[in-house]
This record gives sequence, structure tokens and C-alpha cells, in this order.
Amino acid sequence: MAEATVRDILITSGLEVKADQNIFEVETDKAMMEVTTPCDGIIANVVAVTGTTYAVGSQLAFIEATEEEAIRAGLIKPGEAGANPKNQAPASAAVENLHFAIASSDVIDYSEPLSVQPTVRTGLPVPVRSSVYLSPRMRHRMDELGLNSADLSGLPGSGAGGRVTVEDFEKFISELDQRRVTDASPMRIAVADSMRRSWTRPLAAVTVPIALDKMLSHRKQLETKPGVTLYAMRALALAIAENTAVTGRLIGTKIVHPNEIAIGFAVEVADGVMVPVMRHVDRTSLAELAGTYEDLVRRALARRLPADASGGGIATVTNVGPFGITAASPIPLPEQNLVLGLMAGRKVPTWNETTQQFEPVMESNFTLSFDHRILDGGAAGRLLQRIGQLLQEPEKL
Repeated sequence: MAEATVRDILITSGLEVKADQNIFEVETDKAMMEVTTPCDGIIANVVAVTGTTYAVGSQLAFIEATEEEAIRAGLIKPGEAGANPKNQAPASAAVENLHFAIASSDVIDYSEPLSVQPTVRTGLPVPVRSSVYLSPRMRHRMDELGLNSADLSGLPGSGAGGRVTVEDFEKFISELDQRRVTDASPMRIAVADSMRRSWTRPLAAVTVPIALDKMLSHRKQLETKPGVTLYAMRALALAIAENTAVTGRLIGTKIVHPNEIAIGFAVEVADGVMVPVMRHVDRTSLAELAGTYEDLVRRALARRLPADASGGGIATVTNVGPFGITAASPIPLPEQNLVLGLMAGRKVPTWNETTQQFEPVMESNFTLSFDHRILDGGAAGRLLQRIGQLLQEPEKL
């Protein structure tokens, strides 16, 4: 995290506050979070402005505190009390508090609110074609504007072999000034960066149709009514537990196995997706997971995931069935090897060998996208088949 945007100011000058009291709500690229007071005291002045983006380490407000409180909070050392007048930036070699330490050369003038420009300032659309070569001069110019090669992937080059020249780039930027552009949200930028990093690996996908009738029948008998996604997460975790190498990370010539089987699930939020993570899914029954799952869905929709549910997953389940999607190839997160996609369920005629006739079956295509360096099609197919087998005995989940 390098910066955050102030969304709500919960204090005013003269307000008495306690240590760890919420005083600001800020938005990062993936979540809403709170800024708290480092100690007891009285708010002397608020310099932050709602809707403004600040770098980590920026001053947001000033608090008048006793020497005892300041020492207890680690803001000053004994004997250093009264060093700085109100509303003046510290002049010591280093500025320290509970959250950060910065050199005096980096001390910011707080007389005016600090506004930090987003990394991608133009809101450029991402074209579809890849450039083959970018010169050092070209890369330097892109770095100046906070762009990457994916932003120029659809730009035809006029140089030798289709190379994109600086002149091509400047013309492209100039033409964009004549177009309607909007700022991409921090979450959209984060999702785009994540997918760009994921695509540096050789990804592949396989699909297997899986019957859902037994699972849906079992669900009707339960009071909590867990969703299809939770059933799939539990089945995926049990299948992975039988061979953890399928979710290993290839580092050099070694496959690094996971320490625990933590599975994430995708939740659509405004202008993006959040992925809460559930821990030890292989060792926790479906009934025990249900309450945690519902709570994490609510927290994800509010973009307030707890720290222990953010990151660290080894695979993700995404259910696109509610959108009517019957075929898709989801992309694994950069730090993961697998993503299991659940497609829309449909009644299909299926041949019954016992009755020697076609019968209607509720079926869904399950798609497994994976890092092809770790898995091949056969291993991925067997993993999907095992998930399907486990879902045929939902009472054991």
C-alpha cells in the first residue's frame, strides 16, 4: 500500500479522543479501512480533506496529548516533550510514530492538503494486441506516465518490424486527449494489475460436466442452505488434500507445497471483485463453514474483510452461474495455481444404463484453469473428476 483516499472524517477540532479510536475512513485499492488515534488526547486540527488521496506517512490531523501519553504511544522519547509547535512539520532527522518512520528530507509541507496522482493517470483503455519490442527510451517515457506495455498492446508500430516508436506513442497519447476518458477506480486498477501479472504464466483450462442433483437434494434438507460455491470449495479442498502438489508453486526447479489448504471465493463488488479466504477448509465440515462463509460475503460486499481472511489462499472458486454463463476460462490470481469456475446449471438429457433411457439431470460445467507448468490436462481432468465424485456424496462433506 502506497496511498489511500480519505472517504470520511469522523472527528472535529476540539474533540476529546481515546487511543485506538477510529477517526478517519480511508479507501485503498482493495478495501475500506480505518485510521485510529495513537493515544488519548484532544484533536487540535484536521488537515485532511475528504476525497483527497494521501501517500503513506502523510499528516492527516494533529492531536494535543500529555507527555505521558506521547511517551506511552512511542511518539516521543523521554525528555523530548514539547519539541514541535502545533501544525508544524517536525525538523528532526527522523519523524517517528506508531505507524511509520521517514527521513527529514522526505518531510512533507502540511500547510496544504497533499494530493497524490493515481499510478495510471489517463484512464487508458487496454487494447488487445501485443507490441513486440519497446526501446529503452520508449520504456522511460512510459515510466514517466505510469504506463505498462499492456496499455499499448493494440498500438500499431511504424518502426522496423512493427516496433512502436516514441513518435507513435506521443501521437497515441495526443489522440486520447480528444477522446472521452474517465478515471479508473483504485479497485479496477488493482484487478487489472493482478490479471496482467497472472498472464505472464502459461495458463490452460479444462472443463467437465458435473451432476448437481444429489447436492441440491442434500441442500434442501439443511436448515442453513449452503450455496453451490461452498459445496464446491469443500470438495476442492478435500481433493487437493489428497495431492497438494496440484497447488504447488514452481520456484526454479522446486515445487513448493502449501502449508495449509485455504480456499478463496470471488465476490462481486462495485467495479471489481474481492476474494475472501477461508482457512483449513479440508479440516472443517460444510456445516461449520456455512456461518463463516455468509459472514465473509457480507464483509466483502462492504469491502471490510478482516486481515485473516485477506490473501494467503492457494486456490479460488468463482461461481458465474448466476449470470447465466455456461462457458468461461477464469484466470488464477498471480499467487495461486488454480481457479475453479462454476457455470450455470441446466437440465440436460443423460443416458441411464440401468433404465436404458434418457433422464433429465441438473448439470453444470466445472472449469479448472491452471498454471500449465505445474499441471497437465490429464492431472487437471482427474482433479475435476474427483471434485465431481465428492459432490455425489454431499452428506460426507
